[in-house]
Formats: sequence, C-alpha cells, structure tokens
Amino acid sequence: MPCLGGNMEQHVTAEIRAFITSAYLFDDESRAPSDDDSLLESGILDSTGVLELIEFLETRFGINVADNETVPHNLGTIANITRYVDEKIADTAGAA
Repeated sequence: MPCLGGNMEQHVTAEIRAFITSAYLFDDESRAPSDDDSLLESGILDSTGVLELIEFLETRFGINVADNETVPHNLGTIANITRYVDEKIADTAGAA
C-alpha cells in the first residue's frame, strides 16, 4: 500500500531508487543512475529486469501494469516510472 502522506512523488522516487539499487546494483549507490538516465540503455535493466520491476511496482504500490503500458515512456527511467506510478495511484484513488 502506498504512503498517502507527505510528498508522494519523492516517496515513490525513493522507493524505486532503493529497489533498483538493491536488486540490480548490489547496493552500490555509486552506480545509481540519475532520474533521467535510461535504465535499458545503461544496462541496468534487461527484459527480465523489466518484469521484476513490474512485479515490484504492482506489489509495492498496488497498481496493475497492463501489457501495453510496458514501454520506455512509462518504465525507461526513474523519472518516467515515478510519473507513471503517481498517475496510476491517482487513477486508482479516483476510481475508488
């Protein structure tokens, strides 16, 4: 369940950054990408990594990532992932 207080965007970014650093960079924060670095082009994520990222996002933030949403515009950078998750959370909250 997402944190609903404070600055949601910063919270989401921190959660995503922590997951990527832990799961793909073996906790080496010196290798952490900037928010706008391509996770695919930098070699941090591959196709399996994208699937793991989707599973994390769905579990951690209670969202559903549709197959047609698994594009770089949504999942290519930390900034894109943050925007995407924020939008999905807002859509979910609006539908409730």
